[in-house]
Amino acid sequence: MSRVYIVTDSAAIIDPDVVERLDITVVPLTIRIDQQEYQDGVELDHEELLLRMAHDRVRPEIVGPKAEEFQRVYGRLTRQTDQIISLHSSAGLSFVCREAQRAAHGFLGRRDIVVLDSETFSLGLGILVQEAAELARQSVPLEEIVRQIRGMLRHIYVALTTDTLDYLGHSGLISPSQTILGTMLDNKPFLAIERGEIIPMEKIIGRDRAIGKLADFANEFPRIEQIAILQSTPYPTEETKWLRDDMEIIAQGRNVPLLLYGPLLASHVGPDAIGLLVYEGYGSRRPVFS
Repeated sequence: MSRVYIVTDSAAIIDPDVVERLDITVVPLTIRIDQQEYQDGVELDHEELLLRMAHDRVRPEIVGPKAEEFQRVYGRLTRQTDQIISLHSSAGLSFVCREAQRAAHGFLGRRDIVVLDSETFSLGLGILVQEAAELARQSVPLEEIVRQIRGMLRHIYVALTTDTLDYLGHSGLISPSQTILGTMLDNKPFLAIERGEIIPMEKIIGRDRAIGKLADFANEFPRIEQIAILQSTPYPTEETKWLRDDMEIIAQGRNVPLLLYGPLLASHVGPDAIGLLVYEGYGSRRPVFS
């Protein structure tokens, strides 16, 4: 039986050295801005994208990779293996996972290609991909890797808030009237990722209170294995410094990286968001959020 190979998309945050060591195939997202298309991380990096969004209010759209590109990737890998796990960013936020499923369908009966919806993105997807690749390297069977990853994804949580509401309105997450009224009243939405979709949980008046709510969110976890702050700048802001100080206490001294979020999340929440991603560890008790 051949080794399992792992495929993902560029919404995953994984150390490049890990990608190379574990032989992970990363397929870049394709982003369309004003009729011009760019490959994520190749022709357009996250910092440049977020700056353009902040200055020009451009609206990026995820338009690829399409099934044809995944077919080429799978075809190349099947020269080395007959088993592939293709693990992708949330199907609730883009069509990328569904395009991978379309591509995999063409290999039915000839190769085992399992396409998994991670229901997350960024570091959350990176955690799942790295674990899958580590298990594959240990020659763990495909079915057991799939079982392990499906168990893990229920223990990854994301909460965030954003300063401006127009991107949420454009994505259909809030109504036009909520966009206008919320802007007038300085309402900041507290958002969570549930089953791979962005869900508005409540409205909070003022940015400081909204960020305080993020700290409350992290405090709900009795155990945290990994945690990261998602932000729109490559450097710490006063807000993220304050939040990281709190998180290092809550996470009992664990490293709390500051990560630029990418086009997948930016296309829904805009260039002004700040959030937390928490992985509590596989097998932990699921917290009940108030």
